[in-house]
Amino acid sequence: MALLFEVVDLRTDIIYASETVAGAASPEEAARKVLGMDVFRSGRRQDLVARVYWQRPGEAKSMVRLYSRSLFK
Repeated sequence: MALLFEVVDLRTDIIYASETVAGAASPEEAARKVLGMDVFRSGRRQDLVARVYWQRPGEAKSMVRLYSRSLFK
């Protein structure tokens, strides 16, 4: 059974703009499909672009925050 990822886009003013993605191998791949940009698991708070949720059968729901690459280091 393929995992379903729920990608919450945090770049918008909409409180809970989300999209469900099936067939992605990772949360990063699911977010790339929705956002159309590279995302990373670490970054600065101001570079936060999405939260991705998923749940494997019999396990608790998991979540990861994903960040854009900062132009300024």
